[in-house]
Amino acid sequence: MSGMDVTPYKEFAKTVLGLKFENIDLFVTALTHRSYVNEHKKSAREHNERLEFLGDAVLELVVTAYLYANYSEPEGILTSWRSSLVRTESIGAAGEKLGYGSLIRMSKGEKNGSDRARLQILANAFEAVTGAIYLEFGYEAAEKFIYDNIIVKLDDILRAGSWRDPKSHLQELSQRIDGFTPAYKVLSEEGPDHDKVFTLGVFVGEKQMGEGVGPSKQAAQQEAARAAIKKYQA
Repeated sequence: MSGMDVTPYKEFAKTVLGLKFENIDLFVTALTHRSYVNEHKKSAREHNERLEFLGDAVLELVVTAYLYANYSEPEGILTSWRSSLVRTESIGAAGEKLGYGSLIRMSKGEKNGSDRARLQILANAFEAVTGAIYLEFGYEAAEKFIYDNIIVKLDDILRAGSWRDPKSHLQELSQRIDGFTPAYKVLSEEGPDHDKVFTLGVFVGEKQMGEGVGPSKQAAQQEAARAAIKKYQA
C-alpha cells in the first residue's frame, strides 16, 4: 500500500474481527472507497467495488442457506426476511457497529456527505470486508462473520415485523388505528436530474407521521413509512 501504515488495520482485524490477515492489503482495499482512489491516484490504485461485488454474493448465499435450513415458510416470506437482513440499512448499521467508519478511506467530499450517503458507504464496506474474509479465510469464516453480525438480527426483525413491506404494513396500522389511508407528499427535491434526492412525508389524516429521504420517490416513501410505523409501535 505504497508505504502506508497498516498497523491500525491489522489491530482492528485482530481485536474486533478476531482475524489475522496475511494479506492485510486485501483488508485495506475492502475499506477503500472509490473517491479516495480518485483523490490519491499516485498512492492508491484499487478501491473496494470488486470485493463488494463478491461479498454481496456470499452474504446472500449464507443468509439464504440459513433461512432455507431453519424455516419452512414459503418462498415469498423467506425472500422478504432475507431482504430485511441484507438491505442497506441493516448491513450499514452492522458496519457502523463494528467501527468501520474510522477506517474507511474516502475523499473529503464523501466524509462531509449526507447521513444516507454515509450509510451506503458503510454498507458497501461491510460487503467488501465479507468478500475479503471469504478470499483470505474461506467460506466458513465468512459464514461465521455473517451469522455474528447479520443473521443475529433476525429475531428482532421477526418480532418487530419490520420484514413486511413498510407501505402495506403502515396502511394496515393507520386504517385499523386511525381509520385513514396514508398519503405521501413530496416535501423537497434536491440535486441534478441524474442524482436527485427526494424528501417525502407520509400523512395520516392531517397529521404527518413520518419523513423519508431517498434517491427515488419510491425509496423515500418506504423510509417515510418505516418512520411512521415506529411511531405507531412506540
